[in-house]
Amino acid sequence: MKPLDHKRLVITGAASGIGRATSLLAAAEGAYVVAVDLADGVLETVREIRTTGGNAVAMQADVSDENAIAGCIDRCLSEFGGLDGVYANAGIGGAGKPFADMTAADWQRTLAVNTIGVFLAFKQAIPHLTRQGSGALLATASVAGLRANAGGVDYSASKAAVISIVQTMAYQLYGTGVRVNAICPGLIETGMTEGAFERARERGTSDRIGQVNPTRRAGQPIEIAQMACFLLSDRASYVNGQAIPVDGGLSASLPWVFPRA
Repeated sequence: MKPLDHKRLVITGAASGIGRATSLLAAAEGAYVVAVDLADGVLETVREIRTTGGNAVAMQADVSDENAIAGCIDRCLSEFGGLDGVYANAGIGGAGKPFADMTAADWQRTLAVNTIGVFLAFKQAIPHLTRQGSGALLATASVAGLRANAGGVDYSASKAAVISIVQTMAYQLYGTGVRVNAICPGLIETGMTEGAFERARERGTSDRIGQVNPTRRAGQPIEIAQMACFLLSDRASYVNGQAIPVDGGLSASLPWVFPRA
């Protein structure tokens, strides 16, 4: 029996990076996947799953739109006959500006996707999961939500909020059989971080990427996907209310680096 056999999952941010890797791995481990993203890449994710014999459908939706997220949950119910878990993974990198240069609109956009997107996915899933007395809710946070100097202020705050949501919801769902956890990735090579990797390649400094963590390298999306699929499975039946770093050891210290002018 595969680890996720017959688990019916909704995974957001599935067009690329961590979301795509998790969708592919979950399907390979037996899950039925509703892959969600605004980008057209989500269609390719589902094509790849189906090509290898997996079960998946694509939904193009904005995770900050409650009606759109409700539609994704409904699609899982109608297509696969139920819901066993949600991975609220979709996120953006933030405004990428100094704090004093940020606008309220910058903050609102970052929070809408990174924090409200998690809230809406969980809110729409909870009635179904609590009714059946089991299920897993999972979100992508970040080491930037655990410690300073791993992201911009708006991004870091949005991910700290995700961690708080997970910890608080674990107790609000006390005794329901529904688990809530978050993954806190370190530096992972995805579309969000592509610019940093490209600049390093152009400078010939690719070997320095990830040097501040004790593993001395950046991570790959599959390394987050492996943790995600574990937490969505019954193998993690006693893991609840946790924000788990998958960061090569970075958050064990997060050494401070003097900012360059």
